[in-house]
Parts: sequence; structure tokens; C-alpha cells
Amino acid sequence: VQLQAFGGGLVQAGGSLSLSCAAAGRTWGSAPMGWFRQAPGQAREFVATTASNGARTYYANSVEGRFTISKDNAKNTIYLQMNSLKPEDTAVYYCAASSRPFPSMRAHYTAANYEYWGQGTLVTVSS
Repeated sequence: VQLQAFGGGLVQAGGSLSLSCAAAGRTWGSAPMGWFRQAPGQAREFVATTASNGARTYYANSVEGRFTISKDNAKNTIYLQMNSLKPEDTAVYYCAASSRPFPSMRAHYTAANYEYWGQGTLVTVSS
């Protein structure tokens, strides 16, 4: 099983970036796939996740209304469209996936619940 993330880069505050994460090795179906991020000196934090073949989405309060997660089931790929970026969005973004559905909404927010991780892609937002 392999997750590969693409799309990081440097953008000015207020700008947009799109990340993608392709999953290989199995079909994810209804199991959660999502994004976490880690800024220098900070703990890894939840950003957004999608489950139930993209029918359910969850967002961190800090990104809701600015970021949109989506999933292409045919391509086994998730996307993160990031708009109105802020300097505090600067971080390495990691895609993550679980092999089975979570029993609660809260479980989606915890990094330790995800079994598979991509290599990370750096997003830098300049002020």
C-alpha cells in the first residue's frame, strides 16, 4: 500500500493551491482518507478527511470554509483545494488512509487511527 502526495509549493497569502494524493495497492472504498499537517515545532494536526466514498467530509475549524476535500473513487485519489491561504497554513501536508471505517466522527480527527501515510508535501504561504 502506497500513498503519494503531490501539489505543494509556495504561494502568497490569499492565494490557492491544490494537493492530490493517489493511493495504490488496494481500493479504499468507504474507508477514510484525509489530510493532516505539521508545522515546524508543532504536533501533527488534522486538516480534513472524507469517508463513505466521499459522501462524508470533516474539516478542522481552522480550515472550514477555505479548504475543500474531495475524492475520485475511480482513481483512488483524494484532493485538497486550499483557498484564501494564510501564513499559518504553512506546514508539511500528509495524506493518510485507514483500511476500515471509523466508528465515530471524532475518530477521524486522530492521526494514530490512520494506518497508511504519504511522504508529505510542503506548503509555504508567504505574508
